[in-house]
Amino acid sequence: MKTKSILRKATFILMILAVGISISYAEDRVVGHWEGHIEIPGQPLAVKVDLAIDDSDWSGTIDIPTQGAKGLPLSDIHVEEDDEGVRVKFSIRGVPGNPTFDGKLQDKVISGTFSQGVATFDFRLSREVIADPVRPQEPKPPFPYQIEEVMFQNGDINLAGTLTVPKGDGPFPVVLLISGSGLQDRDETVFGHKPFWVLADHLSRAGIAVLRVDDPGIGESTPHPEPPTTADFATDAEAGVAFLKQDNRISSIGLIGHSEGGLIASIVASRSNDVNFIVLMAGPGVPGAELLRKQNERIFDAAGIAGERQQNLLTLLDRLFTILTSEDMTEDERRQGVDEIVRKQLEINGTPPAQQDEAQVRALVEQSLTPWMRYFLTFDPRPALEKIRVPVLALNGELDVQVDAEQNLTAIAAALEKGGNPNVTVHRLPQHNHLFQRAKTGLVNEYAVIEETISPEVLNLIRDWVLSVTQ
Repeated sequence: MKTKSILRKATFILMILAVGISISYAEDRVVGHWEGHIEIPGQPLAVKVDLAIDDSDWSGTIDIPTQGAKGLPLSDIHVEEDDEGVRVKFSIRGVPGNPTFDGKLQDKVISGTFSQGVATFDFRLSREVIADPVRPQEPKPPFPYQIEEVMFQNGDINLAGTLTVPKGDGPFPVVLLISGSGLQDRDETVFGHKPFWVLADHLSRAGIAVLRVDDPGIGESTPHPEPPTTADFATDAEAGVAFLKQDNRISSIGLIGHSEGGLIASIVASRSNDVNFIVLMAGPGVPGAELLRKQNERIFDAAGIAGERQQNLLTLLDRLFTILTSEDMTEDERRQGVDEIVRKQLEINGTPPAQQDEAQVRALVEQSLTPWMRYFLTFDPRPALEKIRVPVLALNGELDVQVDAEQNLTAIAAALEKGGNPNVTVHRLPQHNHLFQRAKTGLVNEYAVIEETISPEVLNLIRDWVLSVTQ
């Protein structure tokens, strides 16, 4: 549920650079394109910056390739020239912890200190070009299957996707891929990886058709008229099933859902007679509030946040969930309570009240108050799982800090057993993270530096299981 939204919304460091100065000497030296790194020990993070000036007003954007971030805006830019060179200081707009660069331009290099909350690292930028991260699994032509661009409807919503179909007469089993939380493109692009493209290619080479779709409001798909919840996304998946059912090349229809997509797959399979099997990749098995609390505990432990600080943050999280799910509060009371919690969280994480950015606070409050969040916190997937009678494959990585394997696989297996499903396969994968990469820590900031998009073990496991239940 990709680095972009609740199941994939762990806090991690972003980096940015911008400079501005009104005098032409500094302007000539600073304007243009810069590339470099934040020197995080063991995991330097590459950044690419473009700077421009218009009548002494500076603007800039930054790309963080390994985090899938492009065109992030810069703010609070201050550039001053002194005897030691040109001083450059700026902050990242709307990012927790008030991330700030403070450096000097000397010998065609801008270097200095980056800080976010209580963390501090060195940074360095120059005119040298840094190679994009390597993604060796990204499919390359020629392809031994047909690739078709398709469009179908869910009411007034147009959903665009790519259907890959094995060559031959068929009919073929097909899987509909369902992405995690946050709006994703059809490849589920995250941190420079394209997991759904890699998975689709692997399956279609083995004789399995695959439909992957842009989420509503992303790519060529049109948005929902109102802010959607998981329930709305389930109707999108049902429209995809109906579209596939009309194709005479298709023999059976399955769903593969990643993170929140696993939750959606469970909902659809529980009420559709047209779904023949499902694969849950890090799918939720407990209500969202329980999942997110465990998610934060895992992230805090892996990041070394312990003791009183961790307990204070978890206490605030519990208060937040109580406020968001309360039926006895007015909207104004709810908003005020969330505002107070957001400010306290920022303070605990190193941003004192006087330094808190009001726009950032408002953005975090609005994010918490979305219909999606309130629905997700209270929805329990277990009743839906109990109704599923088709074959189920449930996978989780033991290093997954976003959807805890023990918590969720145990609940999924118990619910399916309670419902009497006789065809359930469960795998806990050692040394695998939320993206099903072979990993060391499982933390979000590791996703981008791993070249592997999905481990071959997982690709083969899914392929072989789908073939086993469809042949």
